[in-house]
Amino acid sequence: MTNVDIVFRYAAQPTEAVLLALAGAREVYGIRQLSFDREARTMRVEYDATRLSGPVVAGLVRRAGLDIVEEVSLIPPLPPEPAAASTQGAAPAPKA
Repeated sequence: MTNVDIVFRYAAQPTEAVLLALAGAREVYGIRQLSFDREARTMRVEYDATRLSGPVVAGLVRRAGLDIVEEVSLIPPLPPEPAAASTQGAAPAPKA
């Protein structure tokens, strides 16, 4: 079993019907947990990657009626390289 988390940003708050449909999606073999962050308008799905893939999970969520806007990257962006790194490749300064 390989547990993976995927986070989706959604457009509108889910209705009661959508929440009931998502509760049914939890019964799909491989879906481990669903959780919402209403302020950030995101939903996290923990699933077994040996049973399901990210696109399959996204399809299950969309079929339940949740309007997915985007998949949120869980990997933070790399910090910008320092200005000193841009001088790489320049000739070394002569020794005095």
